[in-house]
Amino acid sequence: MTGCTVVLPPAGSRGGVWVMGGGPGTRETDGMSPHSRSEGPTAVLLTGGSAFGLAAADGVARWLEERERGTWTPAGPVPLVPTAVVYDLPSGDPKARPGPDDG
Repeated sequence: MTGCTVVLPPAGSRGGVWVMGGGPGTRETDGMSPHSRSEGPTAVLLTGGSAFGLAAADGVARWLEERERGTWTPAGPVPLVPTAVVYDLPSGDPKARPGPDDG
């Protein structure tokens, strides 16, 4: 069994992250560093599926872009979606993992 959870923080929220472990799987977490100049996350995604689950962030970013949510740029909004995965492949069908359509 696997899945994903999206958190939509209020505009102006700041985030923080501490990445640890022997094989962490993350995406866009550098923007939550205290030294980052990013505006903060548009959404935060926690997903299963090991490294394959990172693809679910594409779906979250697409959903946010369709709603014009994200950091405003001259090219339009760019959603910031920090993502972390867990290794849960042995807990069920290893081919059942979140992807872009699930995010």
